[in-house]
Amino acid sequence: MKEILSVTELTERIRDLLESGFDVLQVEGEVSNLRRPGSGHIYFTLKDDKSAIRAVLFRSHFPPFRQVGSAQLQAFELEEGMRIVCRGRLGVYQARGEYQLIVEKVEPQGLGALQKAFEQLKARLAAEGLFDAEKKKPIPFLPARIGVVTSPTGAVIRDILTVTRRRFSSVNILVAPVRVQGPEAPREIAAALRLLQSMESIDVIIVARGGGSLEDLAPFNDEAVARAIFACPVPVISAVGHETDFTIADFVADLRAPTPSAAAELAVPSRTELAGLLKTLRRRLVLAERGRRQTFADRLDFSRQRLRDPKRRIAEIRMDLDGSLERIRQLAGRCVETARRNLGEAGLRLRYRHPAGRIGEGRIALEQRKRNMVSEILRFVERNRNTADGLTALLQSLSPLAVLNRGYAIVRTVPGGRIVRRPADARCGEDVDMKLASGGLRATVKELYEESDHGQGEI
Repeated sequence: MKEILSVTELTERIRDLLESGFDVLQVEGEVSNLRRPGSGHIYFTLKDDKSAIRAVLFRSHFPPFRQVGSAQLQAFELEEGMRIVCRGRLGVYQARGEYQLIVEKVEPQGLGALQKAFEQLKARLAAEGLFDAEKKKPIPFLPARIGVVTSPTGAVIRDILTVTRRRFSSVNILVAPVRVQGPEAPREIAAALRLLQSMESIDVIIVARGGGSLEDLAPFNDEAVARAIFACPVPVISAVGHETDFTIADFVADLRAPTPSAAAELAVPSRTELAGLLKTLRRRLVLAERGRRQTFADRLDFSRQRLRDPKRRIAEIRMDLDGSLERIRQLAGRCVETARRNLGEAGLRLRYRHPAGRIGEGRIALEQRKRNMVSEILRFVERNRNTADGLTALLQSLSPLAVLNRGYAIVRTVPGGRIVRRPADARCGEDVDMKLASGGLRATVKELYEESDHGQGEI
């Protein structure tokens, strides 16, 4: 008699047969009926033109996520109509007696899928602020040590070394060798960045590789690499592919170079260009200093021409002061005379009225007014005398003679009497007169030199 099985027993036998009869499978198809319930698992149907199979992606095997250290990094989002390759095993869902593909890993298929994953990651990282300009670190002007993350062989590292040696041979290059293609490349690139940033002497890092297809450049579109570049405290220059190639690393890096050679030129200034720039700046500084000195000399000449002999000016001030004093005396005399005359006239008018008391009071008031007037006149004279003394001291301090007393001399050519302000105004062998604070002397020019010369000339 044949064995009678329950539905559960039959389902379990079918499950055992499927699980033992099929090893790990890779199945290609198109995503449809995509669902994401609150459990966090993903359910979808994988189909082709003729068939379909249910598939489940448990949270523990999320293929859109990849573990890097202690963090889960999302690579791409499953979408309706996306063509993918699923790696997993067959299983049976006993509650409905249905077999399904239990997916453990998902990879996008074809260039369209890679481009889709690129656009998704780019949009998400941009929304997080990893591409913001204000978060870019400045590239140092003259780095002493440059770290390079690239393949140790090939044209890329040779181009970088050639350019840096040509532009500034003293720059030290430290290469962190990595694979720049293949599934292990993202992990190695991220590890190399962490290694270089741990070295205090590294001033800037170049991440570089040559051109290639979208699949070849995939490590530089990897989220782990992007986050390693963003987290790096050392400025990073990305030089991946050709000028028309753009990767996620380019957007995250502090500076993008179209080629590895251009990255070296951006990182290292040209010694020749710097020397030329310094020469130009020195020439401008010398010309500016000469112009400043000439302006000062011209202003000094102008002031000297406007400044007359201080003694003559003092004499003029004293004459003006004497004239003022004389006018004050005359005015005081006229005031006293006028007052006396007015008093006399008043006395004549009052003589017939005998105003003895009022006359006495008037005489006292008159004397008081006289004393006040004399005091005011004396104060006025004293103020003017103090002003004259102050002006005299000021003029004496501005006098060329005072300048000569401080050790300076006025040099004139003989003959001609031209003032010598610079070496170009005299000739070797020519006689010159030197006016000193007291007297002068005649000398013969033996040597001419500029102020910037190290040697000291003789006269």
